Amino acid sequence: MPMTCHAFIAASLDGFIARPDGSLDWLVPFNAGSEDHGYDAFLADKDGIIMGRGTYESVLAFGAWPYALPVIVLSQSLTVDDIPDPLADYVAICDMSVPDLLAALDEEGWSRAYVDGGQVLQSFLRAGVLDAITVTRVPVLLGQGRPLFGALPGDVALHHHATRSFPSGITSSTYSVIR
Repeated sequence: MPMTCHAFIAASLDGFIARPDGSLDWLVPFNAGSEDHGYDAFLADKDGIIMGRGTYESVLAFGAWPYALPVIVLSQSLTVDDIPDPLADYVAICDMSVPDLLAALDEEGWSRAYVDGGQVLQSFLRAGVLDAITVTRVPVLLGQGRPLFGALPGDVALHHHATRSFPSGITSSTYSVIR
C-alpha cells in the first residue's frame, strides 16, 4: 500500500497559522489548558514527520524537542551542520522534491507521514499527495499573518469526516482529500 500523508494544523479563525514574523505566541493560552484536541492520538500511528524549515526553527525555539518520531526537514538552505548534536538521531535535512521524498520514505518502510507547516502542507496539496487534514480553528482573529492555504492550481475537493468542539471555543475538523 502506498504511503499516505496527513496534516494536523492550527489556524486562527481568520485563517492564519502564524503571525507575519512566524510567531505562534497566540496559541499559548489555548495550549495551557487540559483539553485534549486529539493531537497525541493523531500522531500515534505515524511513522515520522515531514516539516519545513520555518516550522523546524519554531519548534527549536520551544526548548525541549517534542518529538520521538523521525523528522525530515525540507529546506534548500539548511544542511546537516545546522542540526544540533542532541537531535542528530532524530532530524534529517532534505532538499528532494515531494514525489522523490515520498518514494524514498516509502522504500524505508514509512506508511503514514505527518506533514507539518504551512508551506509544506501547501506544496503537498499542489503535488496532489496530501490524503487527510485536520484543521483546528482557534477562536482568535490575528488580522494578518501567514495563511493556512495559499494558491493552488485548482480546487481541492474535501470530504468532511467529523468536527469536534471544545469548551475553550476551539473546533477541530477532519477531512480527506478527494482525488
